[in-house]
Amino acid sequence: MKSYIETHKERFFEELFSILRIPSVSSLEKHKPDMQRCAERLVELLVEAGADEAAVYPTSGHPVVFGQKLVDPSLPTVLVYGHYDVQPVDPIELWHSDPFEPEIRDGAIYARGANDDKGQLFMHIKAFEFLVREGGLKHNVKFILEGEEEIGSPSLAAWAKENKERLAADIILVSDTTMISEAVPSINCGMRGLSYVEVKVTGPNKDLHSGHYGGAVANPINVLCDMISSLIDKDGHITVKGFYDDVVELSSEDRAKLSRAPFDIDEYKEFLDIKEVKGEAGYSTLERTGIRPCLDVNGIWGGYIGQGAKTVLPSVAHAKISMRLVPNQDSETITRLFSEHFNAIAPDYVKVEVTPHHGGDGFLIPISSPAYKAAEKAMTEVYGIEPVPSRGGGSIPILADLQRILGIDPLLMGFGLERDTIHSPNESYLLKQLFAGMEAIALFYRYY
Repeated sequence: MKSYIETHKERFFEELFSILRIPSVSSLEKHKPDMQRCAERLVELLVEAGADEAAVYPTSGHPVVFGQKLVDPSLPTVLVYGHYDVQPVDPIELWHSDPFEPEIRDGAIYARGANDDKGQLFMHIKAFEFLVREGGLKHNVKFILEGEEEIGSPSLAAWAKENKERLAADIILVSDTTMISEAVPSINCGMRGLSYVEVKVTGPNKDLHSGHYGGAVANPINVLCDMISSLIDKDGHITVKGFYDDVVELSSEDRAKLSRAPFDIDEYKEFLDIKEVKGEAGYSTLERTGIRPCLDVNGIWGGYIGQGAKTVLPSVAHAKISMRLVPNQDSETITRLFSEHFNAIAPDYVKVEVTPHHGGDGFLIPISSPAYKAAEKAMTEVYGIEPVPSRGGGSIPILADLQRILGIDPLLMGFGLERDTIHSPNESYLLKQLFAGMEAIALFYRYY
């Protein structure tokens, strides 16, 4: 694979850049035509790589791309999952280059989607191409590439149910996660789930003059801040009643296994430019992001935020809140419990609305499975060191749905790094990780 990459890498860049240039932001209505355009370009790439068939399929939301190459019904079938939608680019002024005009600098590709997930799904297409052209493909391979992962995959589960036979496979192969570091590769054996809500706190029926009414009427922003502050106690525990009921406590043996992952707390703090970490009492930083749930405010607004001063007592305050969940926690149950709790703690001088956005459940996979062992062997060969099993702190809610619908486990061979700053300005992807991913994926097929 190394020589194949070296021979074709300029073409690889052109092809990858062709999808990175498409602003496929799933959350913004104005980019709906771009979603279709990106899906169609992926179909072209799949066919050029050697797929027997590939097409764009409509859903109730953005389209799905499905392609496949069937070698022999008796052989194992790998279903590759990826997503072509990307996050918004705001704040645009913090980007050092146009987010939709990819650049290579300092050994990395800079663009929105360079890592998450266009760069990583592209590795699978190229590894597949290599195996087809070199006569090394001994599996049936199917691709399902969606355009709604960044908004919670609201349409894919229904499409998957309707196309269950078409999607039949033995394993779901995914690259949409990070590894511990370049020196210490890892394979995610589980991910957290998600419950995402928006809250609205309303006080007076209109914005008021803060001089005439300040001190006599409740300020919704102040009240919202108090309510949010009460959601987590001094020990980092979430105070929503029933929140932890289904959380499974890991044994000391399992915690010891997970602690094998190398972690330098000083390096971590330096990377983030913080003096100290903060989280749930009794757990390490890696445990807090892997085996424990959390609650965070993702955005908060209200009143006047324009240039200069406006002495206003606002009528309304808003916040977006996400809760990362661990396996066994049901996202719909957590959303309901949060809504009940938030309404219960609202004082009489405001009204509260909780609007669910999206969510999904977490999952775990066995590290003794043939697929995990094949990935472990492939990554050991590429990196020269055995990968560490890890638990991902992020969420890909649709994977739990696909696991349930299709009856097969996902395997997460992610090659991103924390330095890639996905979802933030200046997202990037190291070229050596892009190429190492192609090699490891091709070797996975050899060993699976």
